[in-house]
Amino acid sequence: QVQLRESGGGSVQAGGSLRLSCATSGSTYVNLCMGWFRQAPGKEREAVTRVAIDHGAVYYDDSVKGRFTAYRDFMKKTLDLQMNNLKSEDSAVYYCAAGPFGGSWSECISGEFEFVDWGQGTQVTVSS
Repeated sequence: QVQLRESGGGSVQAGGSLRLSCATSGSTYVNLCMGWFRQAPGKEREAVTRVAIDHGAVYYDDSVKGRFTAYRDFMKKTLDLQMNNLKSEDSAVYYCAAGPFGGSWSECISGEFEFVDWGQGTQVTVSS
C-alpha cells in the first residue's frame, strides 16, 4: 500500500494559480499510476488528470486542458498539479490517488483504471 500526502490547497481569486503536491511513502508499485481527482459539494468525484509516472503518459479532463499541468518526478514518485487561470467551478476538494497498472501505460490513463490508494484531500476554493 502506498501512503499519499497532499499539500498546496488554499483560496484564490478567479484567474489566479495554485500548485498542489502529492508525495508518496511506504511501499511503491513497479508500474505506478497516479492521478488527481476532485469533488465539489453535491457532485460526483471526477478525474482531473492521470499520469503513468515512469512513462510520462498523461490524461487531462477537457475542463482543465490548457490550464492545468501535471508534473511528475519518477525518481521521487511525486505528482504535482499546477493550476492556472482558476475558475470558480474549479472549487472542490482535490484528492491524490495511486495504484499499480499492468503492462501498458494506456491502462493507467484510461477512464476504467481503478486507483487503490487515496490521500486525505486538500481544499481548493476559487472566488469570483
